[in-house]
Amino acid sequence: MTRPLESDQVVAALYRFVALEDFADLKPPLLAVCFEAGVKGTLLLAREGINGTIAGSRVGVDTVIAWLRQDPRLHALDWKESYYVAAPFHRMKVKLKREIVTMGVEDVDPTACVGRYATPSEWNALIDDPECLVIDTRNDYEVAVGSFRGAVNPGTQSFRDFPEWVQKNLDPARHTKVAMFCTGGIRCEKSTSYLVSQGFENVWHLKGGILRYLEDMPESESRWEGECFVFDSRVAVNHRLEKGSFDQCYACRHPITETDKASEHYEKGVSCPRCYDDLTANKQARFQERQKQVELAARRGERHIGGQPPARQTRGDLTQPAQSTDE
Repeated sequence: MTRPLESDQVVAALYRFVALEDFADLKPPLLAVCFEAGVKGTLLLAREGINGTIAGSRVGVDTVIAWLRQDPRLHALDWKESYYVAAPFHRMKVKLKREIVTMGVEDVDPTACVGRYATPSEWNALIDDPECLVIDTRNDYEVAVGSFRGAVNPGTQSFRDFPEWVQKNLDPARHTKVAMFCTGGIRCEKSTSYLVSQGFENVWHLKGGILRYLEDMPESESRWEGECFVFDSRVAVNHRLEKGSFDQCYACRHPITETDKASEHYEKGVSCPRCYDDLTANKQARFQERQKQVELAARRGERHIGGQPPARQTRGDLTQPAQSTDE
């Protein structure tokens, strides 16, 4: 990781699976602490724990982490840090959810059973093992930005699709050694718990996820190829956890390349080749007006925050509401 500057924003991705029966009561004081500390981002609270990403000054992020860890249930909170020259979030939100990462399967409990954790060095051995099936549990648009060498892409549009993919494609009798990974580790807590509940015995997952791997593993020994998609304005980070080469389409919120931006179907803040054909006239007009306000604010030396961006859409679904991704 590149040595951060004192002025850089600290970006902390955190989660903890633990029973929080009073999770709704935690929202007001947690939001107050975040506001007072000057951090921004999104935190999800549910009966099964906490998940999210915040960014701010070193002191601000440390203040929020310390406040969370003073609760004995959250003392073992897991978080990964990276740094960015600008604020990657515009707002601070604390949301109440049914799940902190949405799989949609009842009785999947990572506090009861999960797969075996693999450190980055152990992970390399799993990648290199021809008898081990390595699965990327992230969504298709994330995998397109980068993944581990030789990993299987389930092609899911949402984490809710993963259990169905498992039922159709995996068999405990044939797939006797399975290793899974995700961005920060949280989706794999649930996916490995699900596989164990389905009779898979030798199941591994990358502890700390891709972000911890990129932080700990020298590039010369790395099995990672490409960049890692992240859920903030950086869009993706490279192996040094610096902002990567991807931008993001405001309309469908998917990563786009310089080639995408050269397309006749790309309009900054409005559309990209992926979503152009599905964009309604009403949304196109709204996005064009928003982009106009963004540019006017920039000329005044101000930042235009405006309304919430649209939810990330699956292909061909820009006319329908979509579920957000929880990591």
